Amino acid sequence: MEMKNSQTSRRSFIAGPAAAATAFTIVKPELVRGWAPSTLKIGLVGCGGRGTQAVLDAFKGDPAVELVAMADAFEDKLEGSLKRLKAGPMAARVKVEPDMRFVGFDAYGKLLKTNVDVVFLATPPGWRPTHLAAVIEAGKHVFCEKPFGVDATGVRLSLAAAKMATEKKLTIVSGAQRRSDPLYLQNVKAIQNGSLGEVTALYAYWVGSPVIQQRGGRNPKWGEFEWQLRNWYSNLWICGDQIVEQHLHNVDVCNWIMGGPPVSVTASGGAAWRPQDDIYGNIYDHISADFEYANGVHMSSHCRQYPSGSAQRVEEVIQGAKGRMTLNQTQGAPGYWEEHTKLYKSIRGDGPYINEGKDVAESTLTCIMGRESAYSGKKITWDMIMNSQQDLMPKKEVWKYDGQNAPTPFPVPGKYKFV
Repeated sequence: MEMKNSQTSRRSFIAGPAAAATAFTIVKPELVRGWAPSTLKIGLVGCGGRGTQAVLDAFKGDPAVELVAMADAFEDKLEGSLKRLKAGPMAARVKVEPDMRFVGFDAYGKLLKTNVDVVFLATPPGWRPTHLAAVIEAGKHVFCEKPFGVDATGVRLSLAAAKMATEKKLTIVSGAQRRSDPLYLQNVKAIQNGSLGEVTALYAYWVGSPVIQQRGGRNPKWGEFEWQLRNWYSNLWICGDQIVEQHLHNVDVCNWIMGGPPVSVTASGGAAWRPQDDIYGNIYDHISADFEYANGVHMSSHCRQYPSGSAQRVEEVIQGAKGRMTLNQTQGAPGYWEEHTKLYKSIRGDGPYINEGKDVAESTLTCIMGRESAYSGKKITWDMIMNSQQDLMPKKEVWKYDGQNAPTPFPVPGKYKFV
């Protein structure tokens, strides 16, 4: 199943938005802030567990939204998601007719040509910059899962899309749900207003169990490329490693408090127990990083995967001149549905205009900066990562199920080259 021509090139969008716009027709140009139909129509791109749950969170976050279109590279993923949604208590709001179910690598482009008002992006992270750029070109509002890319080339594309969204007054709400959690909003505001005095240090932790999608191994019908996609969390090129895919939540909170990204990082890491095999892939199981902000404040970042049943710690610790505060996600995680409430309020004009694209893209790049330091053994500055030419995504001529894409070699400092 080869990539169709509707694919938006990552580099074409960076080179010029007009060049990337040719594949899409702008649908409902009037759908900007302050104008919206009585019921907003959702289109879901990426029908795995996170995308399916995002739809359920949206139903909980607003009574006047409904799901009308779905797209995924794999038909079994789409049909499984649809079955789960239709079996739930809000099945009446799932109105996805057969001709609004799109399968294949060009499925997202087909969905964008429909009358959906809001697009949910929940595919594996490597695809996200291309999809985000296409959604904004198509004039749609977006709920975009984190992270906003896996390499600097992709994040620059996301930053360009975020800028265009501001110009078009299109709403972007991210899956960095701590930005919507009531306790985080309250405590971050208090810290910024001086409740702890001057911030002197920050500590970010994500210590937990690994995410493995295909513990049973490979279906013999799957080629190498399809296998990597289905087991995406174990493959660097599409997940970005744990520091990018998961630990972004904690790093993003620290950047939020500090008002922007750090200026440099020195990091170390490796794989102490995680096998370098077909199932566990080529990512690290631990990275520790020392980030420095422009004012000299340091953020100590620690992400770690242990086998199931081992230590767990997911939080941020903020040290100030007057005291210390530990931040944890609220029990029950209301941020997961509050992010949808504020999304629709922004679209309808019932609340402030929201575009989290730039902030979360910068936090994504912060995490990539930490990864690249650990992989290369070098100190990486913000200017270095902003100008990095790394592009992990395969080119479209090999975007097919039966391709024999070789996995990226396991990164070893001294051999791994920062580009």
